[in-house]
Amino acid sequence: MNTEGGRWTVFQRRMDGTVNFYRPWNHYKMGFGNADGEYWLGLENLFHLTLRKRYELLVDMGDFSGNKAFARYTSFSIDPETYGYRLHVSGFINGGAGDSLNTHNGQKFSTFDKDQDSSSASCARHFLGAFWYGDCHQANLNGVYRWGADGTISAVGVEWYQWKGYDYSLKNVSMKIRPVQ
Repeated sequence: MNTEGGRWTVFQRRMDGTVNFYRPWNHYKMGFGNADGEYWLGLENLFHLTLRKRYELLVDMGDFSGNKAFARYTSFSIDPETYGYRLHVSGFINGGAGDSLNTHNGQKFSTFDKDQDSSSASCARHFLGAFWYGDCHQANLNGVYRWGADGTISAVGVEWYQWKGYDYSLKNVSMKIRPVQ
């Protein structure tokens, strides 16, 4: 929470695979896990947090060799549930990770039981996750926790394509927001 000047609110954290993120819509809507470990704050909470102020987003990530990178976005918000919790993100700042959210901007959130992506297939089912999928993904941060490089089942891990490609699952990642000054 102290990265890049602090005051961040973490809304998603992956660090050890102790929490299963392949969950239904209602779990993503209300939140799950434990704030001391792996968790998802909840889409409804995230919507209300970003409703009245401008927020920025920081995605911190690390691999199994100890390397770290981040992607920062100067503007972040999501729409209410009636609009599918559509993602709005812009103003990319590269911290070595590259921009894997640009193709997710403007997309609705999808889970295995609520397919709202723009693909003819269910991206959440096909890639075993839940996210703001479009014609699937370049970021699958709620995918299956795996140990680094693993091409057994392509692109199902905790992935950030622009940094590690489709078959490298990150060791840790967190998504956090803070109000813009």
